Amino acid sequence: MVRRLHETGQAAPIYITMVAGLLFLALAFFAVGQAGATRNGAQSAADAAALAAAQESRDAFLLGDLLDPGHLDDIFNGNPIGTADGCAAATRFADQNKADVDVDAGGCGRIGGFRWGFTVHVITQEPMGDSVLPGTGNEKARAQATAIVTSRCSFEPAEDEEEPSDGGDEDEPGDDKPVSPGELDCGGTKWPIDPEHLDRLPSLADLFSVRLAQD
Repeated sequence: MVRRLHETGQAAPIYITMVAGLLFLALAFFAVGQAGATRNGAQSAADAAALAAAQESRDAFLLGDLLDPGHLDDIFNGNPIGTADGCAAATRFADQNKADVDVDAGGCGRIGGFRWGFTVHVITQEPMGDSVLPGTGNEKARAQATAIVTSRCSFEPAEDEEEPSDGGDEDEPGDDKPVSPGELDCGGTKWPIDPEHLDRLPSLADLFSVRLAQD
């Protein structure tokens, strides 16, 4: 009887140690999951902010002279730079996702090269919280994302047609009506550019798409 009590007394510290170890592991896994959730939230905020910046820039874009074939070719067949407006929307959407634009990491700005888009860096407003992992309690998560604007359409210029000359009198000044510079091909849907009905063209959202950049 005394031997059994002695063995039980020896086993008790082992059980306590095992339970304490399991509790520590459980808390560690919880802390890792909490940190992962915070990082995921930061990335979601960065994605939303970048998309908002690119969309605001697209919606403020001015198409310009719709009767100039060269201008239309630059916009739809070239690389339009777009407008610089967009970072105000990035700030709003980051805040809605409980993050701020991280000025120290680069903030919000247009991307370089010949692409139309924005890169946004964010930092979460709240830290990861207290945990068993040392040094993580006051850490905040950071993330960045890039969104670009691309054309949904291509411009097809009108073919030049030479009118036969009959030797008659030339048209009086002011009689010439503006002619169509061509048409837009948006995924197989043709949109002729009618000089007298330019308001019938698709909206900017139909002409340009906004998406996150993969690189």
